[in-house]
Amino acid sequence: MEFGVSTFVTDDGIAPAALGRALEERGFASLYLAEHTHIPVKRETPWPGGAELPRHYYRTLDPLVALTAAAAVTERLRVGTGIALVIQRDPIVLAKEVASLDLVSGGRAVFGVGAGWNREEMRNHGTEPATRMRLLRERVLAIKELWTKDEAEFHGEFVDFDPVFSYPKPVQDPHPPVMIGGSGPTTFDRVVEFGDGWMPIYGRNTDALAAQITELRERAGRRVPVTLFGVPRDPGTVEELRGAGVDEVLFNLKTLPEDDTLRYLDRLAELL
Repeated sequence: MEFGVSTFVTDDGIAPAALGRALEERGFASLYLAEHTHIPVKRETPWPGGAELPRHYYRTLDPLVALTAAAAVTERLRVGTGIALVIQRDPIVLAKEVASLDLVSGGRAVFGVGAGWNREEMRNHGTEPATRMRLLRERVLAIKELWTKDEAEFHGEFVDFDPVFSYPKPVQDPHPPVMIGGSGPTTFDRVVEFGDGWMPIYGRNTDALAAQITELRERAGRRVPVTLFGVPRDPGTVEELRGAGVDEVLFNLKTLPEDDTLRYLDRLAELL
């Protein structure tokens, strides 16, 4: 089992380069960054995490820019989106950005993807919430074509382009792992069809995690990697998750100034 951190990097917390160095120095394997392009002032969609939307949701840096800064000052740390809101991004541009991150990091990029929850936010990008899962599917499939084909093309309901050249290609063969976020009734369908792994959140429809992981791997006919967000800082829980078949646990890191973050990471590293 490996250990990583998931967080929101903002303009008023620790800088991404300093965070990347601190994680690698303490033996963490990965850094995953959340994404919100913006938060509409008029909010209607309930936040899944509770009542009031926390401040850091409003102030996130672009995750791919921040991950590039972290990758530039580290040698082993995996740098991943956790998650990238693919339904709010142009797939041709996104394919280039993630491939570029994989190139400059020497093959350490992880592409965590999801459809998001904030309907006002996605509508500002021209995305209809009711069809966002179909849109997610097509954009991920199109990105894989752009990564793996010299002359890539895609023709779907939402994504449509004739043969194009798209470079750079990723360093990883065949491409960075595509980790599917969520734990809804159709999540496993997406993992089996176009995902390389599963990234649920601890405590959100994961009460029978061992059975879920077994079911997923049987359906896929392969050992699907599982990365779990929001794992409590409890050795007993970590051991239970190891026994359930989880490959990587991610501890939530609060968005704090650098000194406070480093002190917290020192305590968190005791679990490694």
